[in-house]
Amino acid sequence: MGQSEPRREPRRVTVVPGGPILVEGPVELTLDDGETVTSDRFQVAVCACRRSKAYPFCDASHRRRTRS
Repeated sequence: MGQSEPRREPRRVTVVPGGPILVEGPVELTLDDGETVTSDRFQVAVCACRRSKAYPFCDASHRRRTRS
C-alpha cells in the first residue's frame, strides 16, 4: 500500500464586517484575470471592497469614508 498524505488542517478564514477577509497564510490568490499573487505572511488581509491600492491585499482603504 502507498503512503497516505498527511492530514491537513483547514485554513481559518475570518470575514470582518465592513473590512477585509483575513486568511491564515501563506496564501496563493488567483485573480479574475488569471494573474496569481502570493503572500507568505502568517495572516493575510484580502480586500473585500476593491478600494485598496494594493488590491487584492487590503491597505485599510475601507476605513476612508466620504460624506454624501
